[in-house]
Amino acid sequence: MKFKLNDYIIEYEIIKKDNKNLYFRFDENCKLIVTAPRVISDVEVKNLITKNSSAILKMYEEALERQDKVGELTYLGKTYEVSFDNRIPTVKFEDNSIIGHDEEAIDKFYDSECERVFNEEINICKKCFNDLPEFTLKIRKMRTRWGVCNTRDKKITLNSELLKKDIELIDYVIIHEMAHFYEGNHSKAFWKIVEQALPDYKERRKRLRH
Repeated sequence: MKFKLNDYIIEYEIIKKDNKNLYFRFDENCKLIVTAPRVISDVEVKNLITKNSSAILKMYEEALERQDKVGELTYLGKTYEVSFDNRIPTVKFEDNSIIGHDEEAIDKFYDSECERVFNEEINICKKCFNDLPEFTLKIRKMRTRWGVCNTRDKKITLNSELLKKDIELIDYVIIHEMAHFYEGNHSKAFWKIVEQALPDYKERRKRLRH
């Protein structure tokens, strides 16, 4: 449903709940969400929208300002301003901004990029090893670890937050976990394997910790 307010065409949605009061708010797409008591008819809601048009107009213009810059997202070592634009179907980069249809589109983009980037880098890093066992990749958000290697189940788990780091650091974590298929602990032999694949691993490890 839509209505005209000054020069704006505003989309709105009425949600009926067991409330005593009626509330107006704008979501991230600048749609007016009206939460109303079940006893109030849609016609009465429309009349209240008209009656409160000045306040709604101010709220709408504030929502438009918020839409221009709604936050930040770090992707492959670079931080972008996040904006929403419901006219575009998915996600695009523009200068120092990442623009999505809505918050859900940004989240889906991030998840799909984890899959794409991590798998691409795994295929590159595999070339650093001989007789590497076949393994599966799992991606999830972890609080204390960038990666985990389960040698018994032949599985490497990568932290989804790793997508915020640059490619060199992503590769370090992948190499680190792959090395565990040869050495289960962090012995001298383990670090020797890592060093053979990444001679500058100490510098990368230091950057990852900061």
